[in-house]
Amino acid sequence: MKKRIVKQRLEIIVAVMSLAVMALAGCSSGKAENPADSDVQSSDNEIQQEELESGKVELKIWAEESNFETLDKMIESFKQEYAGQADFEIILEASADGEARNNVLGDIHNSADIFSMPDDQLYSLIAGGALSPVANQEQVKNANLEEAVDAASYKGTLYAYPYSADNGYFLYYDKNYFTEEDVKTMDGVLAVAEAAKKKVSMEFNSGWYLYSFFGNTGLEFGINEDGVTNYCNWNSTEGAITGVDVAEALLDITASPAFIAQADGDFVTGMQEGKVIAGISGVWNAMSVKETWGEDYGACKLPTYTCKGQQIQMASFTGYKMFGVNANSEHLAWAHKLADWLTNEENQTLRFVERNQGPSNKNAAASDEVGKVPAIAAVIEQSQYGNLQRVGNSYWTACTKFADIIAAGNPDNVPLQDLMDTLTDGIAASTIQ
Repeated sequence: MKKRIVKQRLEIIVAVMSLAVMALAGCSSGKAENPADSDVQSSDNEIQQEELESGKVELKIWAEESNFETLDKMIESFKQEYAGQADFEIILEASADGEARNNVLGDIHNSADIFSMPDDQLYSLIAGGALSPVANQEQVKNANLEEAVDAASYKGTLYAYPYSADNGYFLYYDKNYFTEEDVKTMDGVLAVAEAAKKKVSMEFNSGWYLYSFFGNTGLEFGINEDGVTNYCNWNSTEGAITGVDVAEALLDITASPAFIAQADGDFVTGMQEGKVIAGISGVWNAMSVKETWGEDYGACKLPTYTCKGQQIQMASFTGYKMFGVNANSEHLAWAHKLADWLTNEENQTLRFVERNQGPSNKNAAASDEVGKVPAIAAVIEQSQYGNLQRVGNSYWTACTKFADIIAAGNPDNVPLQDLMDTLTDGIAASTIQ
């Protein structure tokens, strides 16, 4: 049976962040002890030494419903590989990757045995006691790209099984309208779209995308050692680029009649309706783009944008997806075995072929076919201008409020320095009351 996982309440996040303070930052005496750390080695050894049980083994997997068809094939091959060793009942249930933290920590003991998640939720799930460290640490580390391993690790211990290295964003464009020269700059992209009376789409009020305008300016942002709060100086009045300089650039971009600030899903709709001819998004929309634009489907790194009279390369958050194993699974050894199977070279290759998802496995990622897919090539090209998403929860709401004001053209004429001060204060605010 496939069922939709109900989104949990916001209070879960607050509770998890409280755990994170204790688990990841340690106490006020300065010790950086993580309760999970003390159990890492023993847990790993127990999994390695435990015999794979026979009899009936029920395992539940949470993943995006769009991946079910491919996952079904992986599950069947797993059953064939281990036929006769146990009587498997493996159930797929729909759960958005981005909601893994909410869904798992909302009821750990009744959560899936294995769940798909983005790397930015790793620390919260470790702090909440939800993740069992990877059983075959060295084997999985050696098989995957170093960056993917780092994204799935805490203090050198691998807590999840990486399966994709493409959770970033870049520029899609319709080659019927744009040349390779046009898409090098945001000015060029907007000029072409304006002339064609078409739109350029971006989920502007999402902090994930908004970061692209700040990441290569010299302004600083990141998560503090407590694993919960952020540091940020996007309101700085010093340096080659100031916060106000960026705000002015963003007002210019969003004032273009060709620019449309909308949800990522609306980019696909606009493209299919012929209204949108370029958009900032990720590989999850590659199949829709290919089906709509066919041979005219283009993808490249993000463009530069004009700020204080110079061209600034747009940055990005880079990301990885992985399968975590619930530490409370009744069939822990088999859960690890299945998670390892779902993320091995063969199945990462299958996932690429059927879903156009970029592998984290070294051998699969080195395939010539991977480099030929425009979306994968674009996310790889953009990755040199990207950084791992490690952000405290206060970042998101602050970015949304700021971006909505900018996208509306700052209708109340709030002084831009005041806007930047409010944004920065919001990003750096504590989430613990």
